[in-house]
Amino acid sequence: MKQAVYHSPYGPFALVEEGGLITRIDWTARRSDPTAMLREACRQLDQYFAKERQSFDLPLDFGSGFQEAMRRALAAIPYGETRTYGDLAKALGRPAQAIGQACGANPIPILIPCHRVLGAGGLGGFSAPGGVETKIALLKLEGAGGFLI
Repeated sequence: MKQAVYHSPYGPFALVEEGGLITRIDWTARRSDPTAMLREACRQLDQYFAKERQSFDLPLDFGSGFQEAMRRALAAIPYGETRTYGDLAKALGRPAQAIGQACGANPIPILIPCHRVLGAGGLGGFSAPGGVETKIALLKLEGAGGFLI
């Protein structure tokens, strides 16, 4: 397992690579032994936060089964757009509560953009440090509309 610490506008986190895939973002790890792929991930994150990149071209671990379907659905939400838990529930044939739980369990937030999923009547949650405030900041960065702050 290799790691690269990335210093985001919302605090540092480590990108974790296992088996040639980015498997998670670790908000507590501080060890950095980056591979070429992790350095590329950091470069793409720099571009994203500078508003120069709208999607990521990285080998990500999407998991399997429902988790894979859910994470691929998240990755398909375009930059600057949002969906509701209900939208994804309908698309994936699952209850909205299962969608919310899967969003909260997303091990690679930002790269797999769970911050683009909102509740029908509000923002919903966000598992990264800073919680909903970080979610709002990411949505503002992307210029996402359709939600109240």
